[in-house]
Amino acid sequence: MILHLSSVFLGLLLLVWSADRFVEGSAAMAKHLGMPPLLIGMLIVGFGTSAPEMLVSALSAAKGNPGIALGNAYGSNICNIALILGITALIKPILVKSDILKKELPVLTLVTLIAIFQLMDGVLTRFEAACLMLTFLALVVWSLFQQKTIPSDTLALEVENTLKDQTLSLGKAVFRMALGLTLLIISSRMLVFGSIEIARFFGISDLMIGLTIVAIGTSLPELASSIMAARRGEHDIALGNIIGSNLFNTMAVVGIAGMISPMKVDPNVLSRDLPFMAGLTLSLFIFGYGFMKRPGRINRFEGTALMLSYFFYIGWLVLSHGKTT
Repeated sequence: MILHLSSVFLGLLLLVWSADRFVEGSAAMAKHLGMPPLLIGMLIVGFGTSAPEMLVSALSAAKGNPGIALGNAYGSNICNIALILGITALIKPILVKSDILKKELPVLTLVTLIAIFQLMDGVLTRFEAACLMLTFLALVVWSLFQQKTIPSDTLALEVENTLKDQTLSLGKAVFRMALGLTLLIISSRMLVFGSIEIARFFGISDLMIGLTIVAIGTSLPELASSIMAARRGEHDIALGNIIGSNLFNTMAVVGIAGMISPMKVDPNVLSRDLPFMAGLTLSLFIFGYGFMKRPGRINRFEGTALMLSYFFYIGWLVLSHGKTT
């Protein structure tokens, strides 16, 4: 058991460190290659911080542990909105100025509803997983189009300002990206191995482990990048990290896992986790989009409400697990 606990602990530490190196190197390389700042912010930073979720879910699916695969993806989405945005807003209220992010908020809401509809029969087939991947690719193409139509969006300006401090040469950027990716794979294997064995030892379901320990651990890169962005006053980057990550988790992470191995869906995912995730996504849409002349923002009061909702969800998980054991 000490070996398994050590594997999870060291895997999480290495996962966070390697994810940061991967995103840093990828963003620097993208800048050297002339990629527009808006795309770096939306694709490299937003989706790049979800690399841990992708690798962990893919490995879990390959090992026949769908609970960890789905729990990791949906648990990370819940953690991103409720815990990470809640903490970030408490540190500094988030103002939503980017027109592109306001367009992505309803897209994220729609994608969440599609995910629920797909899983209502209790199964994720390879065809459905492929549809998720195709939807994700279509979103990437749409993002490219948005970059051309709104090149001076506030998100692009914030990313461009952040990249001014980037001093890595192209060679160092490639090395850092490759090192980060290699260690991401190793740390993901450590985390999955330890999590599976701990679940077996304590008689905890794979889903419970995926929704809690694994989901929180793989969401730590988003926590670090969002807090840093908020403290610098880069509100749209802080929110863009979460929106990009949740889109990636819902479509690409689940899609890749489902294409590797079709999976049965635990009934609790449909009755508890997906509805809660949908409710949080809707609240994010309401907070971020702004209505009735109210500007899009997440203030400290709303941040506190998000954090309390996460504690409520964890309590719900514990109580529901106790009823099934």
